[in-house]
Amino acid sequence: MSGDNQNGVPRIVHLDKITMGGFEIPRPDFPHEWIEHQFTDPDQVVERLAGAQVAIINKVKLDAATQAALPDLKLIAVTATGTDVVDSVAARANGIEVRNVVGYAGTSVAEHVIMMIFALVRGLVPFRESVIDGTWGGGKSFTVFAAPVRDLAGQRLGLFGSGAIAQSVAAKARALGMEVVFAGRKGQPASEGKLAFEEVLATSDLISLHCPLTDETRHMLNAESLATMKRGAMIINTARGALIDLEALEAALASGRIGGAGIDVAPVEPPPADAPILRLARRPNVIVTPHSAWLSEQAVTDLAKRTGENIATFLAGK
Repeated sequence: MSGDNQNGVPRIVHLDKITMGGFEIPRPDFPHEWIEHQFTDPDQVVERLAGAQVAIINKVKLDAATQAALPDLKLIAVTATGTDVVDSVAARANGIEVRNVVGYAGTSVAEHVIMMIFALVRGLVPFRESVIDGTWGGGKSFTVFAAPVRDLAGQRLGLFGSGAIAQSVAAKARALGMEVVFAGRKGQPASEGKLAFEEVLATSDLISLHCPLTDETRHMLNAESLATMKRGAMIINTARGALIDLEALEAALASGRIGGAGIDVAPVEPPPADAPILRLARRPNVIVTPHSAWLSEQAVTDLAKRTGENIATFLAGK
């Protein structure tokens, strides 16, 4: 079998096990060779996948040139929903199947979004800081007006994207008394179940992004679109970092146009020391988490299980 090692069994190589946080992917119950690497640099990919039939990746890029150098590769198992790290056109041309895991973190990400919304609208960070920095203890009043606070009930939440995670967020937000609306694609008129992109931006008290990263959605929130948002509105992004022009967001926060932001993703992860996301994280009305919305114990267990199933069924010819 092409891609088998010298013992005649399929070779499976996991290139970035570090992304699984210690959770184990179940292995096939038939003979195979399983090789794991905690982390793989770009210049190590071809060497490590030489002779492999299956590659397991999360953030390792497999572009057209890399795939062309791996004639034995037949399956790319992505331990994520997004597959933008893989050149899918090249994969089809090379007869390589790409299998991802859809919907495994719906509850985890949706709960993270709601956590962000509560923390921002209730001013959790500045109120906590007012206790730590002595403002409360050293003051004359029984309380501290550390930040503006709004009730969630009655506020409009605009959702960009309408997949499983967005639907889960919508259900939770409605249970809290929020008005939920879904946005259509930019430049298109309102359609059944969706308002126009521009109307959702202009009328929402909070927006949450749940879109894939494509040429169409890259920097969908930029200086121009941010300027059309309701003054003081807040933004949540648990999808992809490049959906937002972070320097434009920084300017909008500084001017007061945008009231706050909760961000779990960055254009480059981990971010370099001079990245805008790290400057944003220091603002009192911004909460940045390190791409952690997806990683509840239940979600990662499901991800590992379904990745193992993707590999086993492929190798079994299913």
